[in-house]
Amino acid sequence: MEGECCTSTSTRSSSETHKRKPRQHHHHQPQQQEKPYRGIRMRKWGKWVAEIREPNKRSRIWLGSYTTPIAAARAYDTAVFYLRGPSARLNFPDLIFQEDDLRDMTAASIRKKATEVGARVDALQVALHASESESNSVRIPEKPDLNKYPNPESSDEE
Repeated sequence: MEGECCTSTSTRSSSETHKRKPRQHHHHQPQQQEKPYRGIRMRKWGKWVAEIREPNKRSRIWLGSYTTPIAAARAYDTAVFYLRGPSARLNFPDLIFQEDDLRDMTAASIRKKATEVGARVDALQVALHASESESNSVRIPEKPDLNKYPNPESSDEE
């Protein structure tokens, strides 16, 4: 009886490993923005995370998790740039911050640089979106502020 139980579990577990891959979820709208930038991915709960493989190593450098994909992408860019130099393929090649101390940076210092950039960009992006949504909801017609107009009477000739 006991032997039977063991064989049945072993066959079941082997068949489980050969299960077909679950089909892609077709019920929600197709998201083209799965991977808007290199080196980042989206968590189920909507945070964007970035990490990078160290060259010639199996290890990865964790580059933080961010609210906006742009911040994660900028953190990734920073790390790639410090690891691979100017030849690296970047998300935003024109935004990379060139510095002198490129050579032989440790994983820790690369992580520090990347997360600093990512955090700064994230704060900017979040503030930007906040102000955008505010200005969209409150549509005040631009009235000229009459107090600001230069008064022709009060010119230099007193």
